[in-house]
Amino acid sequence: MKKGIIGKKIGMTQIFDENGKVIPVTVVEAGPCAVVQKKTVENDGYCAVQLGFSDAKVNRVNKPLKGHFAKGDVAPKKVLREFRLEDDSALNVGDIVKADIFADGEYVDVTGTSKGKGYQGTIKRWNGARLKETHGTGPVHRHAGSMGACSTPSRIFKGKKMPGHMGAETVTVQNLIIAKVDAENNLLAIKGAVPGPKGGTVLVYNSVKKA
Repeated sequence: MKKGIIGKKIGMTQIFDENGKVIPVTVVEAGPCAVVQKKTVENDGYCAVQLGFSDAKVNRVNKPLKGHFAKGDVAPKKVLREFRLEDDSALNVGDIVKADIFADGEYVDVTGTSKGKGYQGTIKRWNGARLKETHGTGPVHRHAGSMGACSTPSRIFKGKKMPGHMGAETVTVQNLIIAKVDAENNLLAIKGAVPGPKGGTVLVYNSVKKA
């Protein structure tokens, strides 16, 4: 990737373009992020930049992390994430990355943790169909139905769509457009929805499928 930043999802709203058309946007507080560490091929086997977001209280940080932040002379941060950039020579430990690295109209990918839905059945989790509600089907209208064949193969194949824990997993939404950048307040207005609840941590970086 060419550039990336850590942010916090504020919520959804709407803005208007120059023609008066409504644009639904998600507001993300992107940065400011401090460069906490630079990883190199010589020391770590690969190149990356570790960014820190959202100041943390010193008494809430454990001893190893205190030493980690002190080594880079950076204030303790709540969130640490790595970005493998194509060219990280311009960034040094202690530098601040802000929302103004992006511009209006840019395509970005946004990664976050989706909302947890708990234990759900096959209809909600996998968009399955209900069984018919007549001719003695009940009371199992929302059950999974047949699980497999008969004595051959005498088992259920792996990957069968069954009830279970839904949500609370890493999700990436690609090719979203930045509708507006508020550099003064470090805000990005991204057209459309991004994963996660309000207040959730998201990663915003340039789109991998758009030039």
